[in-house]
Amino acid sequence: MKSNPAIQAAIDLTAGAAGNSRENLSFVPQIPSAGGTACVFTGQPFDTMKVKMQTFPDLYRGLTDCCLKTYYQVGFRGFYKGTSPALIANIAENSVLFMCYGFCQQVVRKVAGLEKQAKLSDLQNAAAGSFASAFAALVLCPTELVKCRLQTMYEMETSGKIAKSQNTVWSVVKSILKKDGPLGFYHGLSSTLLREVPGYFFFFGGYELSRSFFASGRSKDELGPVPLMLSGGFGGICLWLAVYPVDCIKSRIQVLSMSGKQAGFIGTFISIVKNEGITALYSGLKPTMIRAFPANGALFLAYEYSRRSMMSQLEAH
Repeated sequence: MKSNPAIQAAIDLTAGAAGNSRENLSFVPQIPSAGGTACVFTGQPFDTMKVKMQTFPDLYRGLTDCCLKTYYQVGFRGFYKGTSPALIANIAENSVLFMCYGFCQQVVRKVAGLEKQAKLSDLQNAAAGSFASAFAALVLCPTELVKCRLQTMYEMETSGKIAKSQNTVWSVVKSILKKDGPLGFYHGLSSTLLREVPGYFFFFGGYELSRSFFASGRSKDELGPVPLMLSGGFGGICLWLAVYPVDCIKSRIQVLSMSGKQAGFIGTFISIVKNEGITALYSGLKPTMIRAFPANGALFLAYEYSRRSMMSQLEAH
């Protein structure tokens, strides 16, 4: 039985969510269930360090210094500020990303004049992933804005840029709505798009190239869990190396807009390079690299296994 586009989209949506939610992992073996939600919780401290170092590079000499200061200032819970919106962001982004990835693969097939079931090249898959990321950015930007603000609330308060606040998800949401209205959740949208669209070209491109390397002429669908995890991790590394400076600018815009209107992407870029040097755009790269490999490896492992299982169940009926 060949699934129609609507059923295929539902499978991609659920499989993408399975990469970040335990609730959808009844479709997959126990190996990928270790990914998903667990990845958010294990990776959140590294993400927190990344955002702090990107936004306030003058306060931290490096990863170890940032970790120690965060622990002494706000305790262990400081590493997990913004976990709730981070979890929502990951589930929403990857659900939309993989659903749209399936649609965009069909668009690429039409543009290239291929049949509906034709295999795409690694470059074509990368292009499909890049197109899909534009849709994912629309659901990612609001939740990532709240996450980044929560992660850097201590620094914003102690530097006098904002007044003391409750420092909760709801207090940040209310503050955004009161100050800027619903559109306030899209501070940094252009930066998010500039990060996502080229970034996911390298993400899916690196993933597919790595899968092709491990397949060595066999079908990629036959790959086991280790090659899939390594391929996903390689894709994550490719993404961050390609677009990290853009992510740094996005974090600055989203966090510092708490204290007033910020310059756009170009203005922020020029300001950072002029006042802090080009290396400031790479502040926080180390924790990002540490987090990227296992997190993205688990994501793709969960996605591929859940998708395969649902497709086999569909074809069995």
